[in-house]
Amino acid sequence: MNPEVNSYFNNAKKWQIEMEKLRTIVLDCGLTEVLKWAVPCYLYQNNNIVLIHAFKDYCAFLFVKGALLHDSETILIQQTENTQSARQIRFKTVKEIIEMESVLKTYIFEAIEVEKLGLKVELKKSIDYTMPEEFQIRLNKDIKLKKAFESLTPGRQKAYLIYFSAPKQTKTRVSRIESYTKRILNGKGLYDCVCGLSKKMPSCDGSHKLLADK
Repeated sequence: MNPEVNSYFNNAKKWQIEMEKLRTIVLDCGLTEVLKWAVPCYLYQNNNIVLIHAFKDYCAFLFVKGALLHDSETILIQQTENTQSARQIRFKTVKEIIEMESVLKTYIFEAIEVEKLGLKVELKKSIDYTMPEEFQIRLNKDIKLKKAFESLTPGRQKAYLIYFSAPKQTKTRVSRIESYTKRILNGKGLYDCVCGLSKKMPSCDGSHKLLADK
């Protein structure tokens, strides 16, 4: 057991007993335990297999390549329509975790086999996502912005396209585009740190809130 992960579970405000049981199950499968993305993550030969997450209404196993699992019990959940690879199994009681223990181990061992075989999820490219008309018009008018957007990594482009496309009203879509234009010009992704305080660079970890408190 990893001491850093011990601290995570000891300080958990909710689902502590449930997550400890999930931890026991996954460690029984011989995976290496680390703290990654601020949550317990379990590895096979340095490859991410499954994470333990705590949410308001449930705790969960999150299989990093869950989309490749057969899901014989039809228990895997796609968090959002834009989630391509990861899949969750959600829990609310220790009892249901205990009852599902053998099934959960079967899913974990299948996920390990996916890594052994070197299988990969075929991810959508940014060009496969809808380009909001309002953003396309803006890019056509502003060559500097167009070049800056095209210079971003595919993942950062995708995040912006999803975020800009989400609102139903044109006014809201335009507002989002205007709000993030400077960030794009600075080569930053939607979730990148812009204040320089993050301890998880380049991602934002909420440290900018410290500035508001001063």
